[in-house]
Amino acid sequence: MAAIDCGTNSIRLLVADLPAAGSDAPLTDVVRRMEIVRLGQGVDRTGRLAPEAIERTRVALASYAAELRSLDAARVRMCATSATRDAANAGDFRAMVVDTLGVEPEVVSGDEEARLSFTGAVRGLTAEPPYLVVDIGGGSTEFVVGGSTVDSAISVDIGCVRMTERHLHGDPPAPAEIDAATGDITAMVDRALAAVPGRDARTLVGLAGSVTTVAAIALGLTGYDPARIHHAVVSYDEVAKVTSDLLAMPTARRMEIPVMHPGRVDVIGAGALVLRVIMERAAMPAVVASEHDILDGIAWSVAA
Repeated sequence: MAAIDCGTNSIRLLVADLPAAGSDAPLTDVVRRMEIVRLGQGVDRTGRLAPEAIERTRVALASYAAELRSLDAARVRMCATSATRDAANAGDFRAMVVDTLGVEPEVVSGDEEARLSFTGAVRGLTAEPPYLVVDIGGGSTEFVVGGSTVDSAISVDIGCVRMTERHLHGDPPAPAEIDAATGDITAMVDRALAAVPGRDARTLVGLAGSVTTVAAIALGLTGYDPARIHHAVVSYDEVAKVTSDLLAMPTARRMEIPVMHPGRVDVIGAGALVLRVIMERAAMPAVVASEHDILDGIAWSVAA
């Protein structure tokens, strides 16, 4: 079976074999792929998906469709998240997906996005519940609290692309720009934590590329290694240092970081800042980084 997650910054594919019915075994990965397409380019400002962003997404999706045909995937579910929820011309995106992939994209709500992220993150996790799972995307961040199942969830509009486009224009960003972004993020995080009891959680679990990249930098990796990153525990002090370093660097210096994906270079500072503020406002001393997230949740939803 196959799962596709189309977010504000990236589009990702997971092809996996499902465990036998009733088994607690994990998914068996066949293929995992990720392309940075920046579908949400300018959406915060214009309210529309840019034609060039839709075309970048089409090119990546066409490659995924060819791979699905070669692997003979039995079932496919594609979910689209923050950028397509916000866009006035989401119909153009939908038509492109149907033409390219042959299936309807599901534009999931923030609540459903949060629940899928939680499902993907907590399977196989041995840390102490209850969990506060945060999925820091390009356009939004999901906050989910629960143990074996979801107790409460909320999605707020503080993603790495949205915050970069709204506030962080300098190279590197000026202190006043960072302060403005921090204030915006803090207000949204406080709103989220008033809606879900995240401060009562015992373990903070962080998902998506901003978190895993920060973890990889904190671990001092010389190359991106998902096995080393998955379930790594990163302290608040380490997150704060990585965030400060990233926000002080020009683009050229960030590009030299060996674990940095080229498509994440310009937005990683904002993503790290979102993580740092969440840890501060929720009083979390550490975060568990997870390579399993909404993509895995989509896959498990197909299995259900």
